[in-house]
Amino acid sequence: LAAAGDAARGRAIAQSRDNGGCVLCHAVPGAAFAGDLGPPLAGVGARFLPAELRLRIVDSSRLDPATIMPPYHRVAGLAQVAPAYAGKPILDAQQVEDLVAYLATLR
Repeated sequence: LAAAGDAARGRAIAQSRDNGGCVLCHAVPGAAFAGDLGPPLAGVGARFLPAELRLRIVDSSRLDPATIMPPYHRVAGLAQVAPAYAGKPILDAQQVEDLVAYLATLR
């Protein structure tokens, strides 16, 4: 069970091109780099409850089976995963909670 999320750590995850990779597809407030495949994340905390943000991070395909957003915590049922990454989530439970805490501040 993960501890309560830390928004500062979540911000670092969201703005990292190497860790969470949110900026690869989304415009993230304050990030130097911004992707345009997904919607901008400004105001996302006003549009969704923390539980809704968490679900979108963990496995967005539960809401939209055609989504291009990867599941950041689901590991079962994935195809074309490199053997070195099989069975390993992109973000661990604490990182998910940190990211949720940060996104909830984006009002």
